[in-house]
Amino acid sequence: MPVIPSRPFDFRLGLGIPLLLMALLLAVELSPLDFALAHLFYTPGDGFVGRHSFWLEDILHDRAKQAVIVLGVLAIGGFLLSLLPTRLRPWRRTLGYLVLALGLSTSIINPLKTLTGVHCPWSLSEFGGNQAFAPLLGAHVATDKPGRCLPGGHAASGFSLLALFFALRDRQPRVARVALIVALGLGSIFSLGRMMQGAHFLSHNLWTLLLDWTICLLIYRVLLYRPAPILPAQARTGLRVQQQGQT
Repeated sequence: MPVIPSRPFDFRLGLGIPLLLMALLLAVELSPLDFALAHLFYTPGDGFVGRHSFWLEDILHDRAKQAVIVLGVLAIGGFLLSLLPTRLRPWRRTLGYLVLALGLSTSIINPLKTLTGVHCPWSLSEFGGNQAFAPLLGAHVATDKPGRCLPGGHAASGFSLLALFFALRDRQPRVARVALIVALGLGSIFSLGRMMQGAHFLSHNLWTLLLDWTICLLIYRVLLYRPAPILPAQARTGLRVQQQGQT
């Protein structure tokens, strides 16, 4: 399969905007908004409305996560088959990108949770737990059970599908746009579901979105992005003359 030049992409904006938003999340304390939204789903004495919901826990959490795992396994299988003389061979680089982007954008979450040590809403004293709230960059109270809730893990199951958008944008742009909408939609639904259960604040899931976008974009830039060749000045002049002669 011949190398197809990539569709134009402004990497300065594609990377600059999420990096700026990450800096804002560090500089601006979102806990008032986080707590206000969490209180919408919390009833004193009863807990969070979705804490024991079958649909939110078994379907939207467990089954949805398993579906994304299946997609990852299929991507690995496709990549392995592309190493052989099969019809998937021309898609080897794309499948390799998909495996790497899906894997990294989901596997990076657990180490970051350990590093940040931020508690889930349901663990905080304000929501019936026994832990004190501490912002990401604030002093954390010593505890036997450090938090493991930032960034949001389940949101990554949806936002990691941003990899499909970058994998398809140069060959199937229409399908890629659908994949982008699906990834953002599923990530948002997963985020809302976990917020209703008291598992995450809004800011936890915003971090996941920004991190997954950045990871998928950077790997796309390295593995798949192929800018259109720049024509020499003489060739560009000849091309313009030819085009004018055809008009």
